[in-house]
Amino acid sequence: MQKNNHNEEIEKEFEEVIVNIGRVTKVVKGGRRFRFTALVVIGDRKGTVGYGFGKAKEVPDAIKKAVDDAHKNLVKVNIKGTTIAHDIEHKFNASRIVLRPASEGTGVIAGGAARPVLELAGIQDVLSKSIGSNNPNNLVRATIQALTRIKA
Repeated sequence: MQKNNHNEEIEKEFEEVIVNIGRVTKVVKGGRRFRFTALVVIGDRKGTVGYGFGKAKEVPDAIKKAVDDAHKNLVKVNIKGTTIAHDIEHKFNASRIVLRPASEGTGVIAGGAARPVLELAGIQDVLSKSIGSNNPNNLVRATIQALTRIKA
């Protein structure tokens, strides 16, 4: 009982955003079999962020698996005030992300899958540009890896 309550407290402090839900089709002799994939980003808006990927026959199950996976992939991010400390560029597979610090009041200028990662990490002012593939899985991973490379 005690352990379950602790897990519920941990889950409450993290916000979660569903970045992408995909439908995967397997063609079999009797027709098509559908499964679902979910990409979820979680964060506490205080410098901790993570992503998870889940697959299941139903959407809610895929989301739950993705959230559980995200809790296993949490990373700390160095934040300087409301922005990041320096420019950084990172590539993951065919997705490239460029992050630049911004002055206070600028907001999060990011598109696609990079925006929820930056917002849930607690970064309030940042400029970003995604170059190359805009595949949500690769873009989320590129953004998180770029944030972990930032030196305080």
